[in-house]
Parts: sequence; structure tokens; C-alpha cells
Amino acid sequence: MSDSRFPISSTTVEYYRPTEVLVVPAAARPRYWLHGLLLLATVLTTLVVGARMQFNFSHGLPAFYAGEDSLRIFPLTWALLHPSNLLLGVPFSLTLMLILMAHEMGHYLYCQRYGVSATLPFFIPFPTLIGTLGAFIRIRSPIRSRAELFDIGIAGPIAGFVVAVIVLAAGLGLSKVVTVPTATLDSSFLPNYPLVFHLVYSFVSSLGWNSAKAGVSLSQLLVHPTVIAAWVGMFATSLNLLPGGQLDGGHIVFSIAPRWHRTVSRSTILALLPLAYYCWVGWLIWAVLLRLSGMRHPAVPEYPTIAGGRRWLAALAIILLVLTFTPAPFAQSSLLDVIREFRQQ
Repeated sequence: MSDSRFPISSTTVEYYRPTEVLVVPAAARPRYWLHGLLLLATVLTTLVVGARMQFNFSHGLPAFYAGEDSLRIFPLTWALLHPSNLLLGVPFSLTLMLILMAHEMGHYLYCQRYGVSATLPFFIPFPTLIGTLGAFIRIRSPIRSRAELFDIGIAGPIAGFVVAVIVLAAGLGLSKVVTVPTATLDSSFLPNYPLVFHLVYSFVSSLGWNSAKAGVSLSQLLVHPTVIAAWVGMFATSLNLLPGGQLDGGHIVFSIAPRWHRTVSRSTILALLPLAYYCWVGWLIWAVLLRLSGMRHPAVPEYPTIAGGRRWLAALAIILLVLTFTPAPFAQSSLLDVIREFRQQ
């Protein structure tokens, strides 16, 4: 995810001209220590949750199994006291970090190409189901054209998507056909898969990479932790492609039709509300975040406009959103489900 909000700083360099004042932000020193620290912390948190997933996979359990006999959601002590346990998390951590890094470096490298000042990626460690809240870069200087904004905005989702598809195909080849008891499934957080998962699974099956999977639906598969990493990557891609605010999708909308940005952002917020009620309560959080920060966008020169191949890439962005979007990332996680469960207590 790219963050194009210009930082507020009292350190600026001013150039005075007879009829105008040109204010240029002073170049900030890169905080390599902070980037490195957050990267290492995120590697650790993803290793811990990845070790738990690999342990479950080895014992024929879903990745997010949460029964009474399961490991804790974030088994830090279990992982650190026995380094061999922590190493179990390498496949998940490595593939997820690769997907997130590809996404953010797509933004960063295009910023470098256009001479736009941007930070290195900030990774966000988070000790819960997937070990991270993702990553972002911060753009520190104005973007000079709508074409530049478009290219910077769309480069991340495309790069992350390509890597996630490769990881998904490889992970499906490592997955197993296991009959999981109903009681175990009832004690698990079961992810729902986007359209791209079903397409890739059909493609992998047609190649005969694992004949044991022939004729078995994706829902019957005990997926390898790297498949969960791809699922997280696809979910992150869909979130960033939401057409609103300063998400990547919002940048794309603004670069194509600046005057429609506010209307499209507001429509996205309104669409998330019924999705939160009927599909996934987390959409309510995203609606609030977009409402708080998504109605504005940094100014970009109106001309020249977007034309040619970039409009085809905009269509590709819509296709990627359709392929990766999951209305209910987890089963039985809607606001309606939460209300019903609360009433039954």
C-alpha cells in the first residue's frame, strides 16, 4: 500500500520569487534502523504464526485450528523455547514476506523511476492469525502527472499478484487430501477463497502436478501454509484495489477521473456497509478508515490526461479486484453473525 499524504514538517526550504513563494520539503534522512527493525519484527511474528500453521498441517489440522487442544493463536513461548519449532514457520513467513515485498517494491521502484521521493517499505508486525498488518511506503514529494500517479499506484498490486499466483500454484502442489472431522472444522477459522484460487487450482489439477487431487474440490483440500500466505497476499491485493481514498485503487481512480474520486470513494464506503452486515464485520472498520481519510487526495496536475495503454491497465486492475476479492474472508464472520452470537450468550 502506498501512502501519498505529504508529511507535515516544520523543516522546509523556501525559494522566494518576486510574485510567488515555492516551498520545497527538505530531504529527510532515511531511517534504515527503523525499516530494519520493523522488518525483523515482522519476520519474527510471521515465523511464529507460520510455525503454528505448519504444525497443524503436519497433524492433519486446518491452518487456523482453534480447538481446546490447539496451540495458542500466537505461540511465542512455544516457538522461541524450541528453535526447531520456530523453523517450521519458514515456508509461510518467507512466501508471505516475498509477496508483501514485491507489492511495496513495485510502488517504490516506480517512484525511483519518476524521481519521486519515497521511503523504503515499513512492515507492520502484528501478533495474531497472520502475524502482520502488511506494509506501506510513504511518498514524500509531489507527483508531477496523472500518468506517474497511475503507474506508481498500479505497479504494487500487479507485482504482488504475480508473486502470489506463483506461490499459490506451488503451495497447492504441496497440499494434501485429508478427511478432517466435522468437529475439527467447527473449531477452526475457515478462510473463504477468492475466484483466482479456484482458477489456479483447476489449472494445477489439469497439469497433473498431484494426481491425488484429481476430482477433489478446493474446500476438501488441507492446504499448505504457503497457500495461506498466497491467500493473505490476494486479500491484501483486493483491499488495496478498493476504489477509494488513498488506497492503490483510489490513486488509479484519481489518475483517470480526478473529479469522480470523491464520489467513487463515498460509493465504496456505502457498499462496504452491507458487506459488513452480511459478509464480514471487518468491512465496517475499512469503511470507517476510508471515511476518516479517504475523501481527500493530494493534488496532481489535471493535464495531460490518461490515455492509451494505461486505460487497458485500468481494466486489468478491475479484473484483479474481481479475481482477488472475497466478500466474506472467513466463514460466519459477519456483523449479523456477531449479533446472533452475542444474543445467545
